[in-house]
Amino acid sequence: MNILNKYIKATNTHNFNEVKKLLHPKAVYFFSNKTCSTHEEIQEFFEHTWSVIENENYAAQDVIWLHAGTESATCTYTYCYEGYINGKYASGQGRATNVFLKESGEWLLIHEHLSPLPK
Repeated sequence: MNILNKYIKATNTHNFNEVKKLLHPKAVYFFSNKTCSTHEEIQEFFEHTWSVIENENYAAQDVIWLHAGTESATCTYTYCYEGYINGKYASGQGRATNVFLKESGEWLLIHEHLSPLPK
């Protein structure tokens, strides 16, 4: 589905206003170390990450659409990031689950869950 690509593209702008256009008003994010349940908390988390990982590029691999209906869609994927931390190249991966809802003809992200890959 195109909405995941739009979301990844918005994330890679490093401009939260672009990400926010794709967020449901009740969006909730589960990160490995924090839960964000308001747009303000989500923005703070994104902007902190962008400040720590300079020039970050975020990508999705091995996308599996568990459900893709007319009003909701859920996918899992391996997220990949790369950028510079304290001037040194860094990269990593983890697991992601995204849930999208279609409201007023627009797909919006209502939930994202990111976690480390199992060891």
